[in-house]
Amino acid sequence: MDNAGVTVTAQTIGEAWLSIARHIVELGHRSTYDDLGIREVLLATLRVEQPNSSDPTIDQLADPERLAWMHANFSEHAKVASLDNTDSYATRIYDYAHTGRDQLAWVVERLRADPRCRSAAITTFQPLTDTAYIPCVSLLDFYLHDGALWQVATCHSIDFGAKGYGNLVELAHISERVADALSAPVGPLVMAVKSAHVYDTDAAYVERILGEQHCGGRHQSA
Repeated sequence: MDNAGVTVTAQTIGEAWLSIARHIVELGHRSTYDDLGIREVLLATLRVEQPNSSDPTIDQLADPERLAWMHANFSEHAKVASLDNTDSYATRIYDYAHTGRDQLAWVVERLRADPRCRSAAITTFQPLTDTAYIPCVSLLDFYLHDGALWQVATCHSIDFGAKGYGNLVELAHISERVADALSAPVGPLVMAVKSAHVYDTDAAYVERILGEQHCGGRHQSA
């Protein structure tokens, strides 16, 4: 069976999370990540039509501690102890490589100056210091279409058992910040993931949630 090319379309980030998690658990191939067992789907694309950082499905089902950890990663300019003291996403986005460069402010100014701009893209990768840890959410690309702010996030790997829902919440929050600064509505969020996976250690948790919930997203193999 081909293990590549799944597209998930959902109205909300909670629906998208449940849909891709279900696809991984049911159809993912056995593999490993950092020597830990996973089920994996390669080349997954999630399109969320109405992303909102306040999502009732995630509020109900996600682990609060993991959500708090991800929020701190995206909001606090501190080293992340559990990731070998690497820079947080907040540092990477708002103080890139400790240079004082606020990349999100640059995105806003670029789109404000040219609403048709197609190169308002930023990276979280800091190649001079990222030698062991490579940030999973690697590229954030923004553009205006039909007056709404779209975001395309490119990710090398996302753990949809423990962290993926937190990533979706924080990316939705970033879309809201940029859209608000531009006085534009929030448009779709697209997340392109090379390796979408669930660790074996989280399999029981994910399967329990999926067994209790009806997933509203749609998935289609490419």
